[in-house]
Amino acid sequence: MRTQATSTLPRVARQTLIKLGEDIAIARKKRRISTVSMAERAFISRGTLYKVEKGDPSVSMGIYATVLSILGLVEGLGSVADRGVDTLGLDIDEDRLPKKVQPRSRKKGWS
Repeated sequence: MRTQATSTLPRVARQTLIKLGEDIAIARKKRRISTVSMAERAFISRGTLYKVEKGDPSVSMGIYATVLSILGLVEGLGSVADRGVDTLGLDIDEDRLPKKVQPRSRKKGWS
């Protein structure tokens, strides 16, 4: 089923979600966690787990976070949009710096 979330998703984002889903499936298998057990632990259906492992964009971010947490991989989620490594954002900030800095004028009553 094609939803608006799927049809409006940029290709690079879609590919990234597919890779995330594949990585989640591999991590689950490496840990020898069955789909039944993972679904039970995440309080989701096996169908939803299937969608997660396919990188379905209609699955909530909370469910992805829960599954990553069960796998011991949730820490990486917090650094996805880390402002400290946002090179574009840092470049934009730098471009907004003034070309010249004028000394502040002294205001009356200040010594």
